[in-house]
Amino acid sequence: MPGRRNGRGDGEDDTVAARVAAAEGAGGVAGPDDPLLDDLMPWSVRPPRTGRPWVTAPDAASLKARWERLVRAEGAEQERLFRPSRSRGPRTPVAALPGTRAGGTGPFARRPGPYPDPVRIAHGPFDEWWLIPDHRLIDAARPELWRVADDRQVFAVEHGHGPRDTGPALTATTLLPDGHSPVGRPGRVRPLYRRPGAEEPNLAPGLLTSLRARYGRSGGEPVSEESVLAWALATAYASPAGCRVPLPADTALWTAGVSLGRELLRIQLRGTRGGERPRLPGGRRPYVRAAVTSWPAAPAYDPEGEVLSLGDGRISPVPPGAWEFRVGGARVLELWFAGRVPDPAGADAPAGLEAVGPARWPQEWTSELLELITVLALLAELLPQQAELRAALTAGPVVSERELRAAGVLPVPAAARRPASVLGRREEGPDGQFALL
Repeated sequence: MPGRRNGRGDGEDDTVAARVAAAEGAGGVAGPDDPLLDDLMPWSVRPPRTGRPWVTAPDAASLKARWERLVRAEGAEQERLFRPSRSRGPRTPVAALPGTRAGGTGPFARRPGPYPDPVRIAHGPFDEWWLIPDHRLIDAARPELWRVADDRQVFAVEHGHGPRDTGPALTATTLLPDGHSPVGRPGRVRPLYRRPGAEEPNLAPGLLTSLRARYGRSGGEPVSEESVLAWALATAYASPAGCRVPLPADTALWTAGVSLGRELLRIQLRGTRGGERPRLPGGRRPYVRAAVTSWPAAPAYDPEGEVLSLGDGRISPVPPGAWEFRVGGARVLELWFAGRVPDPAGADAPAGLEAVGPARWPQEWTSELLELITVLALLAELLPQQAELRAALTAGPVVSERELRAAGVLPVPAAARRPASVLGRREEGPDGQFALL
């Protein structure tokens, strides 16, 4: 029989957050009955690591200007601007990035080639930046992620765990995630599918069969890989052992959680994969009341008027839930702004390529900010439902790891934790040779 949570009238605070905090204080494992996401979605990849900050930017124009400056430079100056590391330098040949024809494979100093069109990436929990997709410029691009990135893929991104973290432990995006963490502890990236074209779900072998036998056609449809992801988005919490996902014994609770998770997924995917872009009802949508004309020093928020100020710019209404929305204990809107304001601490340092940026506040940033406010406001509105769901989980019976072992789902075979073979075509290796994979 599944174990039942404590907390029915004994006076103890048995919420998920309290159990996690208690386990941290005791140095134990939080929620030992709750499976780890690492077992449910066993293949994970560390986030890409560029090794040099100038390869990414919140605006695409800056990346082209940086590239052109690097191409014009020669010798020692090009070396300095490039910022060589043990993995990459101007004279390092590399293999091409899988799934893209962008970028060369020969040494940059000898043959830079044409400027590759930048690609959109997920920067941290809810921001979107641009990346120069040239493998010669990126220390650890994680080719296995590029191989499975397509218009049907969804990446689940864990966020690092800390004792005072608040906010979601797991988010989803269709963009390639860079894993940037507000608390300096990047989590793992878990693709929903192990192969391109939405083939082979990244789930523990036997998990879907086991869940379908338990929940049947909950909500009128069988349990799918996307409903498992939706449930995880609604219920996952961070623990010292990793992200945990409680599974309910009750079918009605599973159905409610999947429905909530699908709404979270719809908002976070922002209209990709054929969905609608998130919108607030009329009268609650944020508008630009005064345009940003000077470079703002820092954002300021007036909770009474629901006004967000950026220098001389004004945006309203901005709900308090959007302003206070946090990941890793940090406000998302403040993180968004900090990634765009020039760093005064670097004013006296030799100018590197990362110093090449817009002279004025780009208008597209304001549009992106309006969308981010909308996303955060909609997510904040769902927080009470998530709290109710988690309260029901703490009070009711759950599917334990022991039951998953009895069903043959655990332990996960080693092969499920490794990338699948996706060699549908040859990939170009260093200096134009074909890679032997």
